[in-house]
Amino acid sequence: MPELPEVETVVRGLSPLLMGRRLSRVIARRPDLRWPLPDDLAQRLSGATVTGLRRRAKYGLLETDRGDTLIFHLGMSGKFHQLAGEPGLHDHVLFELPGLTLAYNDHRRFGSMHLAPTEGVADHPLLRQLGPEPLSDAFSPAWLAAKAAGRSTSIKALILDQQTVAGIGNIYACEALFQAGISPTRKAGAVSAARLSALVAALKATLDRAIAAGGSTLRDHAQVSGDLGYFQHSFLVYGREGQACPACGGPIRRRVQSGRSSFHCPACQR
Repeated sequence: MPELPEVETVVRGLSPLLMGRRLSRVIARRPDLRWPLPDDLAQRLSGATVTGLRRRAKYGLLETDRGDTLIFHLGMSGKFHQLAGEPGLHDHVLFELPGLTLAYNDHRRFGSMHLAPTEGVADHPLLRQLGPEPLSDAFSPAWLAAKAAGRSTSIKALILDQQTVAGIGNIYACEALFQAGISPTRKAGAVSAARLSALVAALKATLDRAIAAGGSTLRDHAQVSGDLGYFQHSFLVYGREGQACPACGGPIRRRVQSGRSSFHCPACQR
């Protein structure tokens, strides 16, 4: 499932195509994705001008001059692409502009689209419980230390909790924990303040590098341009079970935590 870098890459790819431009027509070619599409989606977006485009956690937010915000989630296989001819079977929502048609394509249909008033959008049920953005100053060592204090849950589970920090998924949690030298199974409350500070720095650095590389393409992710992400070629531990640790040369191990694979080096991560 796309994580923060993949969604950020998509939002950045959409911005030069949509910002300040009028949506001539929006067409919903089916009534639902993961959940039903708003009945008035086409009516409220057709003729509107895009005034803002940003990301919040793993959601994209498209704001219009009508006071509406389209909240979209890519699910497992969602992507936007420029339509060159007739729409394909899985091009479910079309955004027509003068000289350009963007299609939202999602063959698994785990993505979603919602409309909400721009004013107060932060209070939408999908957004209101989210923690700080990991690349913001609000996500600090002091913040993470406060969240970890006295907690018996694992440190990995803590940083995957979207109320602790928004947008972190399994891939980047594994990579950052390795860089910080922290075992994914260590109890959050047992991680020292110094190591939590190192984890915050590792998360920020990992996300920055992943965004610069266009995200990670493991199966379905593609940029709006059609280019794939390339960060998967830089993974230090994720998906590398049995391969040599880049730090000590020992084997990378995989274990399952809460139904998710954790890749780590037992020698380097404590």
